[in-house]
Amino acid sequence: MRRLAQVPRSDWQHKVEELGLIWHSDADGAYWDESACYAFTLDEIETIEAASEECYRLYRAAGEKIVGDANLLSLCGIPTAFHDAVKASWTGDVPALDYGRFDFGYAGSGPPKLFEFNCDTPTAMLETAIVQWAWKEEVFPDCDQLNSLHEKLLARWQAIAPRLPDGTAWFTHTADDAHEDTITTTYMRDIAEQAGLATRAVLIDQIGIDGQGRLVDQDDYVITALFKLYPWEWLASEAFGEAALQRLTETNWLEPVWKMLWSNKAVLAVLWDLFPGHPNLLPASFDPRAMKGDYVSKPVHAREGANVEIVAKGKLVDRSGGHYSRGHLLFQELYPLRDFGKGYPVLGSWVVAGEAAGLGIREDGLITGNRARFVPHVIID
Repeated sequence: MRRLAQVPRSDWQHKVEELGLIWHSDADGAYWDESACYAFTLDEIETIEAASEECYRLYRAAGEKIVGDANLLSLCGIPTAFHDAVKASWTGDVPALDYGRFDFGYAGSGPPKLFEFNCDTPTAMLETAIVQWAWKEEVFPDCDQLNSLHEKLLARWQAIAPRLPDGTAWFTHTADDAHEDTITTTYMRDIAEQAGLATRAVLIDQIGIDGQGRLVDQDDYVITALFKLYPWEWLASEAFGEAALQRLTETNWLEPVWKMLWSNKAVLAVLWDLFPGHPNLLPASFDPRAMKGDYVSKPVHAREGANVEIVAKGKLVDRSGGHYSRGHLLFQELYPLRDFGKGYPVLGSWVVAGEAAGLGIREDGLITGNRARFVPHVIID
């Protein structure tokens, strides 16, 4: 694993915008950073793939453990009112894309170590699947890349499509200023259309409940299948979510409500209890006294590296801001990230239906937040 300096393409902004990446830069500089790339050997890539598929297997086991234990469901931040719905969704045969992004610490030696799993509303999908592949084809045409994310997502939509009423799906997100959620959802919508589905768009705050208790869009069409780039834990805490819960099974939710089992940090403590010493896991606990050395504390529910603290040698060495509550924390052993010269890379390894599907790398400080840069990669063996 090496970081190679590169000369950015002279018109790179235009090229990535044509692919939909309109949030490539801000006042602080480039988010899409092709002034460098990471080069991996095939053996390293196979190590990352194997770790991803193994961690997916571990999460399946953790889901089985949590879903049968009301105390664990609550520790994972799932409201009591949603316990039965989560259980029914987990054990039932409901349509699911079953996709997500494992964030790993890895520097080319030793096993990749899991930081967390972004599996309910994962982002950096367009950058991984489309933008960095186009970059590779132009800059490194003779090299390969860990990247079958688009093809595997398309296959999942093709598998799901026959199970959706009238072959139609709605796509929702928040109206974000940077348009990242808009474009990410639009990209997923495009894949669904390639799979043969008819699609409709609706902003999350335009979804309503009609007089019969059904989910409807801004034109009063009944929503029978909904892809949402909006977290389940937010929905569960809102009046809208409480109303939707009453008739939850009448809509095919993508992703399903069982994703609440995995889309929290508490599951990391469950994993360590189930598989202590596993080479791809870091010790994790709800009790800071269980940490034998340096550690990270993070809210059970938080996003984009918000409200994280790092403690080394008994002292706070870094913390991130944010608006999430630190009332319920997960403590995880600190992994010593390696600075390759311009920041600390975190590997985002995608899985679809349990299969490794793609790799996206973000660079930042010791805490990877929403200001991290996306750096492409290649395989050079």
